[in-house]
Amino acid sequence: MLPIMACSVVALAITIERFFTLRRATIDTRELMDTMRAVLQKKRIQEAIDICHEADVPVARIMKAGILKHNRGKEDIREAIEDAGHLEIPRLERYLPAMATCANIAPLLGLLGTVAGMIKAFAQIKNKQGLVNPSDLAEGISNALVTTAAGLTVAIPTLVAYNYFVTRVDNMVLEMEISSSELVELLTNEDE
Repeated sequence: MLPIMACSVVALAITIERFFTLRRATIDTRELMDTMRAVLQKKRIQEAIDICHEADVPVARIMKAGILKHNRGKEDIREAIEDAGHLEIPRLERYLPAMATCANIAPLLGLLGTVAGMIKAFAQIKNKQGLVNPSDLAEGISNALVTTAAGLTVAIPTLVAYNYFVTRVDNMVLEMEISSSELVELLTNEDE
């Protein structure tokens, strides 16, 4: 039971941390892109950099990396954006592998508890040489059922939360990719 409780504490801590972190990292990318388009069409590069700096979210930091290379070629801008993306995506996915591990091992720990409980029940049968009251087996079977239930109780909500966060991160990454492509086109079309 102690490892299952440890999994639940870790999973809960990660869930709370990821919820608030991803919430802070969310922005209306369409609105940001419209603002960028308006500012960059007027060739106000410093204002665009300031807007990205003030937003301080992953998509804005990626855009800032591209804008800083505005006077370079398309490939240099794209490379700067990709490099920034390689730094931002791990920040968004942080702790998710640990959360997946908790979701995966909690039912296994419950199963281990089930096996231990059944071993205890069969040891009672062996000690009594087959003449056993059902109450003698109750403790072992009870332990088995409690640990299984505890493992599943931890694993199910952890897996739901994990899938929610993975989907949310995937959507944010997709928005970053779309915005980055638009920004590259915007910056290179302005030069032509």
